[in-house]
Amino acid sequence: MSLTARPTVVIVPGLRDHVPDHWQIALTGKITDARTVPPLEKDRLSRDAQVAALDEVLSDISGPVVLVAHSAGVMTTVHWAQRHRRPVRGALLATPPDFETPLPDGYPTLDALRDNGWTPVPRTPLPFPSIVAASTNDPLADADRVAGLARAWGSRLVDLGPVGHLNPASGYGEWPQAEAFVRELGRSS
Repeated sequence: MSLTARPTVVIVPGLRDHVPDHWQIALTGKITDARTVPPLEKDRLSRDAQVAALDEVLSDISGPVVLVAHSAGVMTTVHWAQRHRRPVRGALLATPPDFETPLPDGYPTLDALRDNGWTPVPRTPLPFPSIVAASTNDPLADADRVAGLARAWGSRLVDLGPVGHLNPASGYGEWPQAEAFVRELGRSS
């Protein structure tokens, strides 16, 4: 398959992002043949189960893909990239959480994240182009820590400004900039 083949867009949601007004859901309605990693019925917090779910979706796709990950979906993507090789054209990694510092109440504890395999967070370069879209006031990650992750992954860092966690709770449904990032990554080779 040529490098100019149109990639399949694969949506990699976070642990709680299967809500109708989320920007990833809106994006799937605008992209022909987009695929979404389905929510897990059990072992939802298991890193291995999340990585396996992503790999299962990818195993059904021939040709290149662009991954569009949000929140814990970013962590699923970087853990997946440590273990698997498939033709990924690029990845949009939006508002990654910091799983190595305490999260706000209502989110998994550091112990739960560690016990479920999320830490340590990989800090090796990703084998494909990537864009980390970061918020300056994300309640789940300090902007400087996210910038450090972007550097470690070899990602281009894009400062989105004060967008919270870029989810409906932060006032974001549709996110038109995602479409531009997906087009850019789809042209990567």
